[in-house]
Amino acid sequence: MRRAYRIAAAIGLIAALGGAAAPRRPGIEIVGSAELFAPGIASTASSEVRLTISPDGRTALWFSRNRPGGAGGYDIWISRLVAGRWAQAQPVPFNSPTRDFDPAFSADGRQVYFCSDRPGGLGGDDVYRVAVTRDGFGPVERLDAAVNSAGNEFAPMISPDGKTLLFSSDRPGGAGRQDLYIATRQGVRFAPARPLPGAVNTAGDEFDATFLSDSAAIVFARAADFSVDRIDLFQTRPAGGRYHAGTVLPASVNMSDKDSYGAMLDWSQPDRLTFSGQRAEATSMELYLIRYRR
Repeated sequence: MRRAYRIAAAIGLIAALGGAAAPRRPGIEIVGSAELFAPGIASTASSEVRLTISPDGRTALWFSRNRPGGAGGYDIWISRLVAGRWAQAQPVPFNSPTRDFDPAFSADGRQVYFCSDRPGGLGGDDVYRVAVTRDGFGPVERLDAAVNSAGNEFAPMISPDGKTLLFSSDRPGGAGRQDLYIATRQGVRFAPARPLPGAVNTAGDEFDATFLSDSAAIVFARAADFSVDRIDLFQTRPAGGRYHAGTVLPASVNMSDKDSYGAMLDWSQPDRLTFSGQRAEATSMELYLIRYRR
C-alpha cells in the first residue's frame, strides 16, 4: 500500500547496489526540459500521478490520492481534448470506494490496465483491466493468479508490441520490497509472472516502470524504501536477455531534492515520456511530459 513520501538519504539503496554506483551503459538521452501537463486541469494543487495518453492523443488518464470529487479519494481521472484544449477533468466511472490508481492505456488504445484494492481481489492491490468502448468503458476484469498475488501489485503496462505485461509486486520470491515483474501474453491471458531478469531488482523498491518504444528499454522508479526515502527515475536496457542495474536519469526528470516516479510512454508521441514530479516550489506531485531519444 502506498503512503505519502518523505525525503531522506537513500543509504539502504547504496548498500543494496553493493556500495557503488552502477556502471554507465548506453541508453536513452533526455531531450530538452520537462513540460507541465494541463495546468489547472490535470496538474493541480492535489497530488496527481502517472499520466497515460491514448494513442490518438485525445484522452488522458491519471490518478490522484487526494483530489476532491472522486468515489474514494484515491481515484482515476479523465480529461478529453476538445478543440485543442483539455476539458475539465472527471472521475472515471469504474472507480470504486477504495483505492484505484496507476492507469495505463494499451498500445492499441482498446484497454486500460490499472490497480485497485477493491473487494474480490487476491489480497492487497491487484491488477485490473477495462475495455475502452465507444460510449466510455466496459466492465472491469481482474487479472488472475498468473499476475496477481496476495501482495501488492503496482503500475501495470503492456509493451508496445503487445507481448509483455510489466508491473511491480512485493510478493514473496523477489529480491527485496517492490520488484519488477514481467508476464508474457498468451491470447487474452498471461503466463505466470516472473521477476525481470538481470540486476535491476534490489533489496529496496523498484516500481512504476514503463517500456519505451522499442519494447525493450525500461524507465523505472527506485528508492531504498519509498515510504521514507527519496524516489528517482532510472533507465535500463537488456543485454543478452538480462537488464543491467540501471542508471539515474538527469535533473530535467529527477527534479530538485524531491520525488520523481510514475513514468509512462506517451502512446500518442512515442518519443515522449510522461512522469510525476514535484518542483522545489510545489506542494504536491504534478504531471509532466518530456522527450527522449534512443
